Parts: sequence; structure tokens; C-alpha cells
Amino acid sequence: MIQLHPDILRARLEPLFQENFEKFGELGAAVSVWQNGKAILDLHGGFRDARRQQPWTDDTLVLIWSATKGLGSACLLHVLQEHKIDIERRVAELWPEFAQAGKDNITLAQLLSHQAGLAALDRQVDIFDYPAVIDALEKQKPNWRPGDGHGYHARTFGFLIDEVARRIAGVRIPEYWRTTFAGPLALDIWIGLPESENHRVATMYAAKAGKTAQSQTRYCGSEFYRDLATPGTLARRAFSSPRGLEAVSAMNKPENRAQSFVSFGGIGSANSLGKFYSILADGGAPFFTERTMRWMMTTLTDGMDRVFQTPTAFSAGFMKEARDSTKKIFGGFTKPPVRVGPFGHPGAGGSDAFADPQSRISFAYLMNQMEQTILPNDKSLRLVDAIYQ
Repeated sequence: MIQLHPDILRARLEPLFQENFEKFGELGAAVSVWQNGKAILDLHGGFRDARRQQPWTDDTLVLIWSATKGLGSACLLHVLQEHKIDIERRVAELWPEFAQAGKDNITLAQLLSHQAGLAALDRQVDIFDYPAVIDALEKQKPNWRPGDGHGYHARTFGFLIDEVARRIAGVRIPEYWRTTFAGPLALDIWIGLPESENHRVATMYAAKAGKTAQSQTRYCGSEFYRDLATPGTLARRAFSSPRGLEAVSAMNKPENRAQSFVSFGGIGSANSLGKFYSILADGGAPFFTERTMRWMMTTLTDGMDRVFQTPTAFSAGFMKEARDSTKKIFGGFTKPPVRVGPFGHPGAGGSDAFADPQSRISFAYLMNQMEQTILPNDKSLRLVDAIYQ
């Protein structure tokens, strides 16, 4: 097993981290690396605002976008564990209204691994209207036959797992996260930010017009980005339904940060995100059983993603390295068997987080200047590669 030495790791990563600001246009960012349950390296730099008047400090919080999905999935898996429910159970057994429109046989495993075919809604519903979104999901006919491949559920995923958790535990995932994990572990991560914490949050900036990240098409092909900009395509529908909050700047408003969006609304620090994943990298105790950890680590679907149009792989709620892809989303270090390799979840624009049980390493990278990428880009992956050098 790789054993990280803090001084050697700092000597490797600090110059690369500084290059992100000097050569790659980073504004503000932080990275956290953990091993064996301990923080090995924490770096932060740059600014919380484009005017460069507010330095990024060790207590800065930032939107983590879809990295929230990993936290939400961990919550649902913990709910299933505590209520002794297997992921092969049908969703409709727990949520009867879900069985409409040919969805009666969809399993929790399929739902958690983006195989349910519910990536896009036919009905126009507002993202702020939770009951309307749930009703639309109940009535929605699958976009493809459930289990016949997978496709990234960019927005609907959070609502789906949130409602399943509510049906079982009686509370929604944001509250479950706070009481079960964030509170006991003193994690500086929120899904629904309190007003009192807004003064610490970095302003989020959309990718600069005319500036294309060097690795924009490294993980999703040009077809995906073309479809993302084309009305009516599955990619466009997946990233715009339920509708609302489609402008990056909208998430800089305190009233929107306070909303409990499990798909993309998490706000926190790199250190806390790395700390949570360190628990998963270290076996999950005392929160998760070996069986639940296997759900996180075991690939459930692997192949061409119907939304991303590139090979992706998912376990129960987490992204894995795709077998047929040479474009690693957690760095270029993965060795066979991929089944027990790293798992985690990136966020749009460049944020990334994962656990590596083989080396008991966790990694988190967060920033406020987005790139035109959905999956991880070179800013974080150069650091990951240096860790495993």
C-alpha cells in the first residue's frame, strides 16, 4: 500500500496547486488529502471574489455542485442499512406511487446507479416545487427501458433518492446528513446553507466566455457538449429538468443557497469533504457495515452513458472508473481489478472528491472559477496523479 509522507506530498503538490492559479486561470481553490483517517495535506489559495478583495481562507465554504450526490447517496445507503433494506428491493415497495408508467420493477440498485431511465422529465415543473417534482417523477415514463444501460440523472437523481429516504426514515436527506454525519463529525458541509454561514461562502463564477478548458472533451465527447446546447436532446433535458437555477450566478443568492437540492446544492470546505471520504476509504466504521461499503465499491453498471455519450460506471450512488475508458476520472493510477478501485463523485466545473480503499486515501478539490467541463479536469487530476507518482 502507498504510504504518503506529508513533507514529500507537499513538495509534489504545492507547485502544481500554485500553477493552477498562475497558468490555468484558477481564482480560488482548496485541496485536501487524507490517509488512514488523518489529514496529510491541506492547501488553499486565491480569492473568494473576482475583485480579489476577499482571500480564500481555511474556513472558506464553496458550492460543490454534483459532489453533493455522493453525500446524498451515502445518506440513503445508511437509511437502507439501518432499516435492513436490500438494494435489490423494488422502489415501489417503499414508494407505491412510483410504480406508475411502467416503473413498478425498478430496483433501488438501478435507481442509485442511473439505470432507472428517469434522467429527464416530460412535464415542465419548477425545481423549487418539491411536491410537483415528485408527482412528475411518479407519472414519468422512463426515458429508456430501466436496466437497459444507464445515463446520468443530472438533476432528477437528488429528488429520487431524497424521496426514497423520506419514505423510509421520515426525514429528507439534508436533515439526515446534518444529524447523522455532519453534526457528529463536525463537518463544515451543508445541504441547505443557514443564513449565518453566508459570510464565509466564495462567489461562484461560470466558465469564461470564449475560454475552453484544455480538457473539456477529455471526459465527455464533443457530441455531448453539442447536445447540451441543443433544445430537445436528452443531454439538454437531463440538465434542465426540473427547470430553474440554470445560471451559475443564481446559486450566489443566499435564498437559493438555503434550498435543499441534493443533486447540486451542497456547500462546504475541501477539508470536510476529504474527511468524510476518508471514513469511506478507511472501511466505513463506525457508520457503515462491510455490506454497505460493498454497495459503494461494487460497480453496478459500466458502459456508454446515454447522457454523457462516453463510457461511465456507477456503483450504488457513486461514480467508478469505466472499464473501457482510457480517460480516468479519478486520475491515471487505477490498477485492476477496477471493482475495488476508487469511488466518489465530481461536481460541475472542476470540483472532485473520492475515496480509494486500496490505499486508504481520500481526496477533495474545490474551486469557485468553473471550467467548461462536467467531469473532472486537469486542475485536480494533475494533483491526483502526483499523489500516486
